[in-house]
Amino acid sequence: MTTPSKTRVLTGITTTGTPHLGNYVGAIKPAVAASKDPAVDSFLFLADYHALIKNHDPAQVHQSSVEIAATWLALGLDPAQVTFYRQSDVPDITELTWILTCWTAKGLMNRAHAYKAAVQTNEEAGEDNDFGITMGLFSYPVLMAADILMFNGGKIPVGRDQVQHVEMARDIAQRFNHHYGEHFLLPEAVVDDNVAVLQGLDGRKMSKSYNNTIPLFEGDKKLKKAINKIKTNLLEPGEPKDPDTSTVFQVWQAFATDVQTATMRKEFANGIAWGEAKKQLFELINAELTAPRERYNELMQHRDYLEKTLQQGAEKARAVSSPLLAKVKAAVGLKPIA
Repeated sequence: MTTPSKTRVLTGITTTGTPHLGNYVGAIKPAVAASKDPAVDSFLFLADYHALIKNHDPAQVHQSSVEIAATWLALGLDPAQVTFYRQSDVPDITELTWILTCWTAKGLMNRAHAYKAAVQTNEEAGEDNDFGITMGLFSYPVLMAADILMFNGGKIPVGRDQVQHVEMARDIAQRFNHHYGEHFLLPEAVVDDNVAVLQGLDGRKMSKSYNNTIPLFEGDKKLKKAINKIKTNLLEPGEPKDPDTSTVFQVWQAFATDVQTATMRKEFANGIAWGEAKKQLFELINAELTAPRERYNELMQHRDYLEKTLQQGAEKARAVSSPLLAKVKAAVGLKPIA
């Protein structure tokens, strides 16, 4: 096994919808910042095979891939400095998925959070435990393991809800290495507590699943309208408000400087009106996103450039994945007759 000379960091975003502020703050912004570190070798990808688990609308999956590719580039990702690719353009990943599947215990998959949650939902509804559960949902931690192990990703930035999947990838790699020799670097989940997990319009985690997202690049009017929909309490202007239980303040903090955050905290103590707080929040976010939004709209009109960029990235990815896959296949006995 060849250990990468730089710290290899791998991040993927599932192509199941339009990018929102939660994607930006929680994944894209820190990943773009990390990609500019000369000590980091960034692998960033569109997880379109993962999208098929949740979304069976081909037009939506495709459109989401276009939007997410344009989003990354509009927010400053330099494709010349990273490996930026579409998962489905690297077939080595799905080949490795099957090989790893043959070494993954079903009991391990039984413990996956997403599968357990789906079973619990079925039980509560009085359905058969596995009603509506596909093999894609059941075994997608193996695909995620292949995403990571295919490129010997060392550091895997994830939210706390995804730590289990990195640990599963590590378990799968250890089992394979023990039987066939050292082929895979053991990945490590990296949870940055300084990276915000944004609350959505209803106060829950911002997620497409909850339909509570604030769009990233859909225009300033839609941005303002979405911010105005953020759920607040009934406290009147002049009444002190608790910033630590406020979605408005939480989103503000994700975009503001320390000084701006301290100032807004005082405004809450002084009883700022919710309308004024939302107005200032819109102005803060819009100021940061105006230039990237213009770049995004430009890129969306040049899809040939987006496709060319992804194909070039896939070529770089395959230059890494193909030699490793060949070694793995040889190790398990899949090699030319000689």
